[in-house]
Amino acid sequence: MAQGFHQNFEPQQAPAFFVRGPSPFARLVFFAAFSLVLMATDSRLQYLKSTREHLMAFVHPLQVLANTPADLYRTTNTYFSTHHYLLNENLHLKNQALKQAVALQQLQSLALENNNLRALFDTHQSLPQPSIMGEIMHEGRDFSNKKVVINRGTHHQVLAGSAVVDATGIIGQVTRAYPTSSEVTLITDKSLAIPIQIERNGLRAIAFGHGRDNTLDLPFLPANVDIQRGDKLVTSGIDGIYPTGLAVAMVKEVKITADSPFARIVCIPTGGIERHKHILIVSIPTEETNPTEPDTTITKPSTQHKTPALQEVTDAPVAIPKSSAQPTNPNLVSKPHATE
Repeated sequence: MAQGFHQNFEPQQAPAFFVRGPSPFARLVFFAAFSLVLMATDSRLQYLKSTREHLMAFVHPLQVLANTPADLYRTTNTYFSTHHYLLNENLHLKNQALKQAVALQQLQSLALENNNLRALFDTHQSLPQPSIMGEIMHEGRDFSNKKVVINRGTHHQVLAGSAVVDATGIIGQVTRAYPTSSEVTLITDKSLAIPIQIERNGLRAIAFGHGRDNTLDLPFLPANVDIQRGDKLVTSGIDGIYPTGLAVAMVKEVKITADSPFARIVCIPTGGIERHKHILIVSIPTEETNPTEPDTTITKPSTQHKTPALQEVTDAPVAIPKSSAQPTNPNLVSKPHATE
């Protein structure tokens, strides 16, 4: 038995299990060369294209399955990162939009104020009387009266009774003047009256403030008066305070009832009573000297212009002959004096 065992495994003959083939390096060189040959052949002759496509189709599900954990991790990380980024960006954009909305409102307000100031400047240029620009500070303390307080007073040559206008029409009248501020009674106050005329037909009337709302009334006009809805009321200028031709109101409604001989006429002011902030205070016109009976006494003229007849009379008043030149003021008419 032992003899048979030694006969099968003789030390001179190695078992087939331990038989050594080509060296690893030789096999590496062989397979590398074989791979290069296959790649060169495939690139030139496209022999393995269909085989490669079939292999890729077979291997693709395995690749997807192998990449699933990495893709899931990447997708989850991207989702949370993107969500956090979008939340921050949304908050930033909301804050930016809010700031821009505030800035836009300020720009719109400045644009409106600029347009109002331009129109006010044009009104200032067109007024026949000097005017002072002012600004409404606040409303009066008594809310039952239609009054506002402006930032101009007697230190700025503002006097009680001065008219107050804006670019669109009459606002009111200065009723109290303090050193640095003044109280203005609006035309809608029931205590204020304005002489007006209808621009369409020249009809004159007196407009009174209604008091309870921002309207004006034209009382004591007959029912058959020629006033229509939409007529424009302008200042007549007969009071000497308001310049002639400034817009006052528009006729809103004309009511005629059988039980009253007068028409009820409601008007809406054209001036920005509750809209505009800047106004013009129109100076009260100075009273021009009314022409009175002229003084016909003429002072002693210079000797170089005297005639021989007039040189004898030096201290006595001199009568103007009819042939002499008329006075420079055409409103003055000389009365002749009897010569002594």
